[in-house]
Amino acid sequence: MRDRGETVRNGAIQLLLAVNAVIMIYPLFVMVTSSFKTNAEIFSSPLSLPTHFSTANLEKVWTETNFVRYLANSVGITAASVALILLFSTLAGYAIARYRFKLSSLVLMFFLSGMTVPLKLAIIPLFIQLDTLGLVDSYLGLVLVYVAMGIPSAVFIMTGFLRTLPRELEESARMDGASELRIMWSIMLPLARPALVIVAIQNAVPIWNDFFFPLVLITSDNLKTLPQGLTVFVGEFTTDWGVLFTGLTLAALPITLLYVVLSKQFISGITQGAVK
Repeated sequence: MRDRGETVRNGAIQLLLAVNAVIMIYPLFVMVTSSFKTNAEIFSSPLSLPTHFSTANLEKVWTETNFVRYLANSVGITAASVALILLFSTLAGYAIARYRFKLSSLVLMFFLSGMTVPLKLAIIPLFIQLDTLGLVDSYLGLVLVYVAMGIPSAVFIMTGFLRTLPRELEESARMDGASELRIMWSIMLPLARPALVIVAIQNAVPIWNDFFFPLVLITSDNLKTLPQGLTVFVGEFTTDWGVLFTGLTLAALPITLLYVVLSKQFISGITQGAVK
């Protein structure tokens, strides 16, 4: 009876997961297939496969719009922001987790306080401050906002993970004459790779998809990111839906590939954190 009940429960869980997967994947499937359709075909049969797969929308997006520029802006801003978040959060998390000093708990609470208030609530004073510094309508201003937004949770994750690593590793390395920088770079950081991947993905996805801060801080068309730039595909009176769906598909592709490449490390980091 116990085996039968466990089988029924596992079957119900698998069925629930399958239904959830269909709910999540089907809109993406419709988006991708619609990118190969004409406007007339999208309106006449929105949920069916295209009668013939045309690349006209892709050619129009690539040659007649500023999509390539928007894509390059998003790649550059996301890569720079994630790199700086990883750098600063790793250094701060390592110092808090691996060194004993009186104010370590206070320093950690200082970083964690940044998770309590969303940065969007401070958009008016933030805009005034960036405008005073001449950073409005610039890559640097947007990157600094994303770094400030991502560091608190990144420090929290890195500190928690680095605290679980055994101290015998660094103590033995010190006895062998290794410097503190060498210990961190060659011994600790390779072991913390799953946490680094979690931080990278956790910050890359919202930065890549963010529409709010580019809308407020970026005005020049050449500086727009993909979410903001895709709005130019929506006309006041008419919209070329095939082109729009193609742009959305291309915009989702890089971050999807990033997750696929790093998914093994991402899942490993989550499961290690759960066990520890």
